[in-house]
Amino acid sequence: MTQKLSGIAASNGIAIAKAFRLENPELIVKKTSISNINAELARFDSAMAQSKSELETIKAQTAQQMNDEEAAIFSAHLLVLSDPELLGPITDKIKSENVNAEFALQETANMFIGLFESMDNEYMKERAADIRDVTKRVLAHLLGVSIQSPSMIKDEVIIIAEDLTPSDTVQLNPHFVKGFITDIGGRTSHSAILARTLEIPAVVGAKTVMSTIQNGMIVIVDGLDGDIIVNPDTETIARYKEKKASYELQKSEWATLKNEATITSDGHHVELGANIGTPKDVVGVLEHGGEAIGLYRTEFLYMGRNQFPTEEEQFEAYSSVLKQMDDKPTVVRTLDIGGDKELSYLQLPKEMNPFLGLRAIRLCLEMEDMFRTQLRALLRASVHGNLKIMFPMIATLEEFRQAKTLFLEEKAKLKEEHIEVSNTIEVGIMVEIPSTAVMADIFAKEVDFFSIGTNDLIQYTMAADRMNERVSYLYQPFNPAILRLVKNVIDASHKEGKWTGMCGEMAGDEIAIPILLGLGLDEFSMSASSILKARSQIKKLSKVEMESHTDAILSLSTSDEVESYVRALTTK
Repeated sequence: MTQKLSGIAASNGIAIAKAFRLENPELIVKKTSISNINAELARFDSAMAQSKSELETIKAQTAQQMNDEEAAIFSAHLLVLSDPELLGPITDKIKSENVNAEFALQETANMFIGLFESMDNEYMKERAADIRDVTKRVLAHLLGVSIQSPSMIKDEVIIIAEDLTPSDTVQLNPHFVKGFITDIGGRTSHSAILARTLEIPAVVGAKTVMSTIQNGMIVIVDGLDGDIIVNPDTETIARYKEKKASYELQKSEWATLKNEATITSDGHHVELGANIGTPKDVVGVLEHGGEAIGLYRTEFLYMGRNQFPTEEEQFEAYSSVLKQMDDKPTVVRTLDIGGDKELSYLQLPKEMNPFLGLRAIRLCLEMEDMFRTQLRALLRASVHGNLKIMFPMIATLEEFRQAKTLFLEEKAKLKEEHIEVSNTIEVGIMVEIPSTAVMADIFAKEVDFFSIGTNDLIQYTMAADRMNERVSYLYQPFNPAILRLVKNVIDASHKEGKWTGMCGEMAGDEIAIPILLGLGLDEFSMSASSILKARSQIKKLSKVEMESHTDAILSLSTSDEVESYVRALTTK
């Protein structure tokens, strides 16, 4: 009997295949007393060594098949396996209580998992998931139990699971795994992000798939709309095959726009760029026709390691990106650590509200030597391309002036050392704090450009943590308050002859694009895979017509009213 389930569309596309339930055996741990403590410690060390070896292999495979940003997930797992705060209590428990390693590991890990999960902080909750994933691997070795390996799948299937760990997801071979569905998770979970990187359809957060779908059942996963069809009849299969073919045709049509400029139907050009995390990501930008890099997140250079990257390491990374972009604009954001991004080797005190605390430019200005090293590396790399530098989380004009002063000081030092640097580097700021958006007219006199970071601007304006499901309804990109702030920033930059870009999720949203075009946004930066779709949409829009609707849109009262207005406008 055909059954329809729903979840969260996490990765675009449609797949039809038989179900493969990814079920790991239950790891049952019993407490036992031991007589030979040294032998038990050696057994624990052996399980740890096996786990480390496996994770090193998975990390290397991930870096080769995907990129360093995805591989950083397993660097985090390896750090868990070498964390004395976790390992110390485990070995102490074995020694002091004469208990088996499995019990000591599970008891200690559960304590940390419970602690992290109770925190109202998405980063710490992800650390709980990391500990759970790593603990499962070590326990399996201690218990002599084999865990299912997705890499062993050799038939075309759709994976059904309660959840997919990062190590599960990177082992998926897209040749055989046509899609996956999970009971839990969201669009920002590791598995969803990796699915988009692998470009396989995925629906997450479906809640009941493990209790509904059995091995071998034919399943349709619709990653476009978040639908799951179990045991589809012939007519339904035919309909979804047609929908899949239509989507693939649309993708091929978008691909023809790869080498075209992004020009509206009435001849106005806007720049479409991509957000990247590592030099390897540039390949995807160019393959999808990116005209620029609107956001290079440099923090990934600092993550998944035990110490700060050296000036030379940073110079090599920045130079690589600039050379690959071949003089196309490349906007590099200086280090943005804090909030949900932490460095294990940076021992900062815990904060009650880390998103409102010592992060981004605030941290850089406090840790001046670290910041100067990054600025120096960027300046040295500037001769290899069209570099633009932006400072994140700027709240006051004084912060910008202080950061720019350090930039100019390092530039002068390099010239004194007879090291060549570019004299055409633009220096701008991310607008992600309401105070900055309100004072955009003042900032515009001193900055070279603005880049609006809507992810943070929305949560700060609405006073709602975008990672908190209970207030997620307040994450409203189309709220008139947000749109008015965006307009204020764009207008202020244009008045001073400057330009404004956007590098938040909103820049690639099909509802937001017509609005932003009408508001006069100069540059849209998004995930590389969204560029061609956005270009196709913009080529069909008239900038003059979109401008004529701006006042009407800004006069609306709610986010829903704005969305309805734009849908009606663009489907006429």
